[in-house]
Amino acid sequence: LEYLHARMRKVEEFEKQLNQLRVEDEEEYNSMKIQLETDVQNLEMQLQQMKAVYQLNQEKLQYNLQVLKKQDEENTIIRSQQKRKLNRLHSLLNNLRTKLAKQEKQFREENRSLAADCERITGQCKEVQRRMRHFAVSDAEKFAEVWLMNEEEAKGLMRKALDADRIIHTQQLGLPWEEPRYWFLSNVGPLGHYKAKRVATKLAAEVLTVGSGEGGKENTVKVEDRVTALRNISKKTAKRILELVSDESGFLIESKLLRPLHALGRHERTLMKLDSIFAALEINSEDDLYRLMDFFLKYKAQEVTVSQVALGEEEVVEGTCPACWPSLQSQSSPGGEDVTDLAEDREDGGSGAQRDELKSPRSSLASLPSAYIHADDVLKILKAFVRDFDKLREKDGSAKEVLPVRDSSEDGEYWEALAHVIPEPTLKLWDALAVTLEEYYEVLTRRAGLLAEAAVLQQQNSELCLLLEEYISSGVSAASPSP
Repeated sequence: LEYLHARMRKVEEFEKQLNQLRVEDEEEYNSMKIQLETDVQNLEMQLQQMKAVYQLNQEKLQYNLQVLKKQDEENTIIRSQQKRKLNRLHSLLNNLRTKLAKQEKQFREENRSLAADCERITGQCKEVQRRMRHFAVSDAEKFAEVWLMNEEEAKGLMRKALDADRIIHTQQLGLPWEEPRYWFLSNVGPLGHYKAKRVATKLAAEVLTVGSGEGGKENTVKVEDRVTALRNISKKTAKRILELVSDESGFLIESKLLRPLHALGRHERTLMKLDSIFAALEINSEDDLYRLMDFFLKYKAQEVTVSQVALGEEEVVEGTCPACWPSLQSQSSPGGEDVTDLAEDREDGGSGAQRDELKSPRSSLASLPSAYIHADDVLKILKAFVRDFDKLREKDGSAKEVLPVRDSSEDGEYWEALAHVIPEPTLKLWDALAVTLEEYYEVLTRRAGLLAEAAVLQQQNSELCLLLEEYISSGVSAASPSP
């Protein structure tokens, strides 16, 4: 009981303390709340003041910004006006200066420009014509090669088809067979074939082959038949000229092409060198090569004539005789070589005897031995030839040569005929025969199966016979009495 009273007293004390603490905390909370509300009101007042100041400053800055923008726009307009005026004045000054310079140089520049354009266009035209001729010849050769290859393959297949038809008629059907005679069986090569002019490299290869006698007697005869007459130039002389050009004109070949040539034989090396030299000298067709050989021969003929006259006569008339060079020109080839410039490399002097000898027929040029053409003269002759080469080509008109166009209207009919060498009735006969042979094959297959089964049954019967004989023999031996 005392413990209960004591506990109640403690509870009452604790309640008093709690009430006292609650009152104190409430008073402290109220005072703090009042203080904070006061602070909030003060801060709100300060915020309103700052907003008012900010608004005022913003309006001031806006106004100042507008003023500055207007001033900047005015300054920009003034500056642009001044710049335009300054540029206009500068352009006016420059125009006056350029007009003065143009008036002084206009005709000279126009003349130079037009001359350069004319030369460039002329060179481009000649290059295009040269390439056109080269590609036309090359395409024609490639076309002929592809035609022959496909034609050979097609005729091989056609021959197989005809052999199959012959075997079917003679062996399977027991009928007589006669080989058909079609119009396209005897054709070899493109239809309407024309002979295009050879390129310079090909003609040089044929000349070198004929001159060297390579490939045996039969091949040499065939090549000689293909090579046309070298316009009164002996093959030995032509071969000598080509070899001299190949040996003495190596500087016209690129250095990177010279190293691989050492691994080739002399004939192939000479052809490769001549190909590069002809490309550098723009010698493309066989006519150009004929001009080069004629130029070599006439050059040496003139030189030999001058030396013979100088040795045979004691009197030498000083000064160049201008009439002797036209006489040499009159004996020029169809290429029209102009040898006037050759006089610049010869010694001054001439006589009436020289003129008479230079008027000799062109056959005398061909009779000139090739040994007279010395290696030291090759570069001089080539230099003179290059100077006059364009004139010679223009006179001959070979630059305007147009290759004939092959008529390809019958090509489709030709290849269609090759593809239909077996007529339609024969193909139907083949189909019917194929069906019959398939049925016959099935019958033979079934027969082979039955024969195999019969063989198995026969083997089994033989085995049973052997077993029966063994059984019978064993039974007889068991029934006999023992001794």
